[in-house]
Amino acid sequence: MSKVLRFACFSFLALVGLSMAGCENPQATSNAGGKKGSGADKMPERPKVALVMKSLANEFFSTMAQGAKKHQAQDAQKYELIVNGIKDERDLARQAAIVDEMIAAGVQAIVIAPADSKALVPVLRRAKQAGVVVVNIDNKLDDQILKAEGLAVPFVGPNNLLGAKVVGDHLAKSLKAGDKVAVLEGIRTSFNGTQRRLGFEKAMKDAGIQIVDSQSANWETNQSNTIAASMLNAHSDLKAILAANDSMALGALAAIKAANKSADVQVVGFDNISAAQEAIREGKMLATADQHGDQLAVFGIEVALKLIQDPNAKLDDHETPVDLITAENLK
Repeated sequence: MSKVLRFACFSFLALVGLSMAGCENPQATSNAGGKKGSGADKMPERPKVALVMKSLANEFFSTMAQGAKKHQAQDAQKYELIVNGIKDERDLARQAAIVDEMIAAGVQAIVIAPADSKALVPVLRRAKQAGVVVVNIDNKLDDQILKAEGLAVPFVGPNNLLGAKVVGDHLAKSLKAGDKVAVLEGIRTSFNGTQRRLGFEKAMKDAGIQIVDSQSANWETNQSNTIAASMLNAHSDLKAILAANDSMALGALAAIKAANKSADVQVVGFDNISAAQEAIREGKMLATADQHGDQLAVFGIEVALKLIQDPNAKLDDHETPVDLITAENLK
């Protein structure tokens, strides 16, 4: 072979090698912030998992975030964690925008506590179409909307109806048939809000106790304070207020105190945040439900990691614990 031909062949092969290197899959070579060591080019990239929550102003979700961060820190080589939340429980547009941002950021999984059971489904469909694993926690997505969108998304969370029923049953023990109570509901388009209301209603019906008022305070303390004050004015013989989360329970407690009815009206909640625990210890609040917020995102993340490893794994729902919290078990 002539020198010219040998040089031409060498040049062609060199160009092919450069071209192949330039087309290499960036996900396969990126270490996503991990340390490079011997054989690092053979190690798979740590998957990025995005946790998308509701309002971080709610202690329940800040506790959830802390639990997820602790889990990731203990297993830092296994995955990366991106934590997001919205400022307002009702800011559905912002939560949908966060999901779009996470898709653009190239995350491998999104673990989401949706602010609305129906409105977030379309953006999650986009995530699934982009190849992102989606796991639903805390507030279950609407089954009919999922079916209409052709989506299969596993739900990891507690039985909210059962949890609220247990809390309501405990309250009923301190009341008598015919007593009047009121309910502070969560966002009415949220599955967990609906389930908690139904759980409260079943407990009261079983005990022969009248629900004389039921209104949504959208999970918010200030709204619940205003609504509870109105309920107390409208029903002077009210014996209890059942709040679908502890933030609303705290608003109800403030309204009851302002009306000088702390000795007459009992309050129960749901979530087991620290302020509710303190109120229970002090005898101001009767009970709440603990759905173990510090572990709820962790349960979802673990399911997401399994689905990343095996995309064909069965997408079963996973029920997580929910426990009654009273002064007795806080001792």
